[in-house]
Amino acid sequence: MKILAPQKPMNAPKGLQWHSQTLQDLTKSLKTHVENGISAEEVLERQNTYGKNELTTKKTDAVWKLVWQQFNQPLIYILVIASVITFFFKEYVDSAVIMAIVIVNAVIGFIQESKAQKALEALSNTMQTYAMVIRDGEKKEIPANEIVVGDLVFVQSGDKVPADMRLVSVKEMQVAESALTGESVPVSKSLEVLEEDTVIGDRVNMAFASTYVTFGQGMGLVTTVGDQTEVGHINDLISNVESVETPLNKKITQLSKYIVYVILVMSVVTFALGIYRGQDLIDVFMSVVALAVGAIPEGLPAAITTILAIGVSRMAKKHAITRKLPVVETLGSTTVICSDKTGTLTENQMTVKEVFAGNQMFKVSGTGYSPKGEIMQNDQSVNKDDFPALKDLLVAGLLCNTSEITKEENQYIVKGDPTEGALIVAAQKAELSRGNLLKIFHQLDNIPFESERQYMATLFKVEGEQKNTAYLKGSVEKIIEKCSHILNIKGEIIPLTGTEEILEKVELMAGDGLRVLAFAKKEIASGNISEEDVESKTVFIGLQAMIDPPREEAIKAVTDCKKAGIQVKMITGDHALTAVAIAKQLGIEVGAVKNNFTGKELSELSEQEFQDAALDTNVFARVSPEQKLRLVEALQKNNEVVAMTGDGVNDAPALKQAAIGIAMGITGTEVSKEAADMVLTDDNFRSIRDAVEEGRGVFDNIMKFIVWALPTNMGEGLIIMVAAIFGLTLPITPLQILWINMSTAGFLGLMLAFEPKEPGIMSRKPRKPGQSIFGKDVVVKLILASLALVVASFGFFQYELAIGASVAVARTMAVTTFVVLEGFYLLNCRSLSLPMHKIGFFSNIWVWFGFILMFVFQAFFIYNPWMNEIFGSAPITLMMWGKIMIAGLVTYIILEIEKAIHLKMMQKE
Repeated sequence: MKILAPQKPMNAPKGLQWHSQTLQDLTKSLKTHVENGISAEEVLERQNTYGKNELTTKKTDAVWKLVWQQFNQPLIYILVIASVITFFFKEYVDSAVIMAIVIVNAVIGFIQESKAQKALEALSNTMQTYAMVIRDGEKKEIPANEIVVGDLVFVQSGDKVPADMRLVSVKEMQVAESALTGESVPVSKSLEVLEEDTVIGDRVNMAFASTYVTFGQGMGLVTTVGDQTEVGHINDLISNVESVETPLNKKITQLSKYIVYVILVMSVVTFALGIYRGQDLIDVFMSVVALAVGAIPEGLPAAITTILAIGVSRMAKKHAITRKLPVVETLGSTTVICSDKTGTLTENQMTVKEVFAGNQMFKVSGTGYSPKGEIMQNDQSVNKDDFPALKDLLVAGLLCNTSEITKEENQYIVKGDPTEGALIVAAQKAELSRGNLLKIFHQLDNIPFESERQYMATLFKVEGEQKNTAYLKGSVEKIIEKCSHILNIKGEIIPLTGTEEILEKVELMAGDGLRVLAFAKKEIASGNISEEDVESKTVFIGLQAMIDPPREEAIKAVTDCKKAGIQVKMITGDHALTAVAIAKQLGIEVGAVKNNFTGKELSELSEQEFQDAALDTNVFARVSPEQKLRLVEALQKNNEVVAMTGDGVNDAPALKQAAIGIAMGITGTEVSKEAADMVLTDDNFRSIRDAVEEGRGVFDNIMKFIVWALPTNMGEGLIIMVAAIFGLTLPITPLQILWINMSTAGFLGLMLAFEPKEPGIMSRKPRKPGQSIFGKDVVVKLILASLALVVASFGFFQYELAIGASVAVARTMAVTTFVVLEGFYLLNCRSLSLPMHKIGFFSNIWVWFGFILMFVFQAFFIYNPWMNEIFGSAPITLMMWGKIMIAGLVTYIILEIEKAIHLKMMQKE
């Protein structure tokens, strides 16, 4: 299904590189004022010129189109024609039953197809908020969709940014941009003018629609609204993405075409021979109808839906909710998983892993925001009181901090900056708490963090001390340049003679993907603090290095995927060094020559170079939404079946393009969930691995049903054709064929849907996307089973007629032979490669339930007078039953021998 691109409003003013303009040029381009904003009189004119602050949505398909799609299938054409022909010849019961089958299948398909595509609606809903603007110099709250280009907008902690805007004033402002860029840590905003080629994730002087202010406040001039915002551009990308046909749909379409071709050939031959032999036209037509109805697997759509639905149920128990049934099977075909890093492969909880104090290194155990863990050196737990410099470093992390950690429903939640949350937890692991410290340390003043200065400072009055103490936290470069002294391991202040050793430690930590913060302190006599007070002569305390660590279960899941022949690629908005370090810990292979590509590097590649990078590289950092989409498309051009994970607005286009879009249920935006085919309720990569395993099991069970059903249908068609060729009485009537296909055979085949997964299913390589479902082994099995059904049924029919039985008895014998042999063949199809004792005789109790029910139904068909009258059946003797059971057992033994021979040949290869 292709979604048309929405119509865009008029272009915004020239000068789209808003982040690189000076404030003077900006106000001139936007024709606005940095203090008073625009006038109320200008609003309507600007709305007419630039459009409203709303996203364009597409209309859903009309109901009649969805209905027509259910009938626009080759197999359905033949059934409808058969129903019309039988009605024309006044075979009303046959006609009604055939048409009922068509309608039931159409209803099933319509229900699936009519599930609304809500991705664009969810995007539009991201705009439905209120905003504070300054117009004519006065503050007023208005609906966000009434914001226009040039508006001066005020935002503060907790607010959703209503439109793209260039910041003109900030105060400790931090914005969570993970939904748009994938950056896991809130971005500190500033007013600096940037270079034109600055990527979106580094545009610190901009605030973008759909992101959230997590700390501080600011004001900005609106540069773009609605479809022209960054989130609007993503809306465009989603609209132009063409849904990829699933491997299952392709295979069923291919199978349908094969069946139609065979039916047409058989029908033409049957009709021509009947006319040539001078048979009655009505009899010839009825033979052709019987052949067509018999050869079509009417139960296939219902069976596939049932198997997929069971797969959906099993996946839901493993934290994967599937929105579209065919995706369950597609997961089993997956060759590449493109996964986001934060929260899926990692814990999504910043954790301090290493600290450097008193010229000594310490390790920190534990992960996430739980206080469980220890400070360690040489694999031994240490006491903070034995290392005064270490204690001072942890205290500095607690005091130079504006965040807090709370426990909600057995989970630890950070309120504030995740980085500061990690510092709190590191101190808690040494049995330090902020609450206890604040009984001794009383805060007097602070210098808030701003990106221009790259540090923050807090001033405390310490009980029992004459002077006040200022603690500093910030980037290593900024802190070290202010330091003249350092704490040794005993906590003594000594001169800082060189910084080489410290910088070497920082380089090693950064190389492991750790984010490093430096800490310092200084005694100040005043009760106030200024930048000049801490510009020099501070004391270097140490370093704390943190990372969002990989999930333990994700490491095993990646290993399992590699064994299953599935390539795992990391596509993240985070920094390259961090991404590569996490990839190595997870076991994701990184290239020896080029271990990652950044978004900036990708933008400089030619089309062929981009294609090669997509195939050969497994780590992509700081990529844009367009690049994520291009990476998926590049992989698909190489015939890869791509599963893509994501949680942000920026992931939606790639999620929609991928064969399987996987959204995060906990951290995911509504946009990503609606664009996806599957939602993980635990945001865990392990659940993707489990879903792939279920998908492979689903495909196995669908194949088992197809391999079981086709000989039944083709056998029925062959019997009719053989009878027509030799001018013989039809062994089975059209209505009896429908009895076999929809009552007995229909429910019997569904029992295969409950087959458990076979051993070693995750040790197989993925199926090739273009691989036919008819391998040599399948073709051999189909031929053997079809011959067994035809020879036994046709043979018993002719034998009974030859010894003087009525046509009704002979036909009942043929029908019962078909049904019983189907039952024995079903036991053989429980596995297409393993004997029954290896999969377990009773591992699927439903098969045996169906086997028994088959005999009950068939007895009703044979011995109930009402059924005799409708279907033309008649009672048969116990001796006849014995012959049929022997034929069934022989068929089972022959097919098991064929399976054993094939398995032995496979093992030799």
